[in-house]
Amino acid sequence: MEKQEKISGQEQAAIEQKAQQLLEEKDSESRTRTYTGPMERVLVVLLFAWAVFQLYFTTFGVMSAVNLRAFHCMFLLGFTFLLYPTYKKERRMRRFPPVWDVGLILLAAAAFGYLILNYTRIAQNGGRVSSFELLLAGVALVIVFEAARRASGNLAVLALVFLAYNWFGKYLPGMLGHNGFSLKRVLTTQFWGTQGVLGTGIGVSATYIFLFVVFGSFLKYSGFSKFINDFSLTLVGQTPGGPAKVAVLASALMGMINGSAIANVATTGTITIPLMKQTGYKKEFAGAVEAVASTGGQFCPPIMGAVGFVMAEFLGISYTKVMIAAIVPAFLYYLGLLFAVHFEAKRLGLSGLSKENIPEAKKVLKEQGHLVIPLAVLIVIMCMGYTPLYAAVIAIFATIGASWLRKDTRMTWDKIVAATVEGARSAVSVGVCCVVIGVIIGTVTLTSLGLNMGYLILDLVKDGNLYLTGLLVMIMSTILGMGVPGVAAYVIVEAVAVPVLIKVGALDIAAHMFCLIYACLSNITPPVAMSAYVAAGIAGSNQTKTGILSVRLGLVGFLIPFFFLGNPVLLIGADTALGMAESLWAMFTASVGTIALVGGLEGWFLQRSGWTERLILIAVAPLMLYPGTLTDWIGFGALAAVVGLQLARRRRLAA
Repeated sequence: MEKQEKISGQEQAAIEQKAQQLLEEKDSESRTRTYTGPMERVLVVLLFAWAVFQLYFTTFGVMSAVNLRAFHCMFLLGFTFLLYPTYKKERRMRRFPPVWDVGLILLAAAAFGYLILNYTRIAQNGGRVSSFELLLAGVALVIVFEAARRASGNLAVLALVFLAYNWFGKYLPGMLGHNGFSLKRVLTTQFWGTQGVLGTGIGVSATYIFLFVVFGSFLKYSGFSKFINDFSLTLVGQTPGGPAKVAVLASALMGMINGSAIANVATTGTITIPLMKQTGYKKEFAGAVEAVASTGGQFCPPIMGAVGFVMAEFLGISYTKVMIAAIVPAFLYYLGLLFAVHFEAKRLGLSGLSKENIPEAKKVLKEQGHLVIPLAVLIVIMCMGYTPLYAAVIAIFATIGASWLRKDTRMTWDKIVAATVEGARSAVSVGVCCVVIGVIIGTVTLTSLGLNMGYLILDLVKDGNLYLTGLLVMIMSTILGMGVPGVAAYVIVEAVAVPVLIKVGALDIAAHMFCLIYACLSNITPPVAMSAYVAAGIAGSNQTKTGILSVRLGLVGFLIPFFFLGNPVLLIGADTALGMAESLWAMFTASVGTIALVGGLEGWFLQRSGWTERLILIAVAPLMLYPGTLTDWIGFGALAAVVGLQLARRRRLAA
């Protein structure tokens, strides 16, 4: 291979600018205003004050859950109207917000302020509200939808469809129909109850999501992102296809922290995609690798993009159990992606990066290794039985302390303020998604849509077949999750699909994990494969080809949930009747099956594989992924035959 040239600073800046434009085009969360003059400083002070308020009242302060959620909504809506433009082509650089946005901020403050002052009285009166309070609820819902339209786009449309279902569902035939509800009943449920905008979604946003987004921001400002990239280079940079493996490792680690696959593609992808293309990978392959790697971070322990905390809340179990259960699916997902990259590199005859482009491992660990301390602190504290909220706050302070261990990573007061402000700012978009998700959950609860949907699926699957039900739920989960952030996608799917799987015999945690993985994988599933399309834009590749290739590279992720659905041995600790030895053996055989599947798809195992060998390798995968002694030994036998054929052919070629 020719010697690889480094990308110039000018070229890198152009790539990053293009990535930002693509992100804004595809992802409404990224289109924000920039203020100049006094308003810029005012915004920093307000965001910092909000972060301090949230940190205090989710840890040491005392406030009722409803009031904390209402205050959180007030802040979220206010910052949405300050930061997000009214329409796409609005001028972004401003000295002051538009007059109408100031009016919307005041209306939001008035509506939720009135709720905070009067909620207890209304609850004691059995939920009876006056005409004025109904009007206030209507105004608040309109404001919520306007904020969601700006910050989340697709999700606002979906929520509007659900809201309309409250009234128009009575015209639908069969199980999906209902008797209809009055305007008063709908408004009371959505605003004055705890099943609507003040429901579980905003409760999770006000606690877990906010704290972990701020924690992720502190990690970034401490230099953790650079450490991940440098350490990944030292591990796999010189191996065949090294830059692509670096992309997998770096994107997995960053994706689990920031919780947004699209944003992760736009940040890490600007570095990794050009490197992959430079190494010799096709542009479609480079874009697909980055998209798949960034997407998996949303269900990758230990942080799981904060969605794991939501799952723990729904299941009523400790987060540690959720984190442990997610280990094997995440491991197999990334194992498959790493081997896909490796086999493709071997097939194309690609080498890794030259030694001069690889940082020295000892030097990286010596200069940046201390930045891992906050993550270690977080995991240890949660494993000791403390709440994730307590662990997150301690980890934030541990990040500051760890950064002071070396002068070049030290977080000064300016960096601490910047990290706090950026964390609070990043929490706005996902928080607004959680608010409008409340409308969806409120509708599902009021109309019994989730129950009716379950009966409809069960009616289609006459014999209650778990895997056929899973197939229908997979399709529904992927559709509902398209174009929606990971946390939001999971919450929507959980309300509708999880009860169906539990009804046909799936364990609770297996049903939740099943829906979570497919909701996340909607980011790489055409026709709305948002992560793949942003990656394609950075790579300069065809969007459709990149999307289809992303599905192929992430195929293991699409298959694994079906194997743990009926036999949760692949979810460590999910079934207490199973021992650790059984889980570890299942993990080993599933790993072998994953490598075989990838080898069959890529056309390479020990060497280039013919079509017969490829078909055998693909057939081995389900045998090894399915937990069972007979299937395991049949799979090992078939795999041994392929290995024997390839070794014999290698000896003949050598002779």
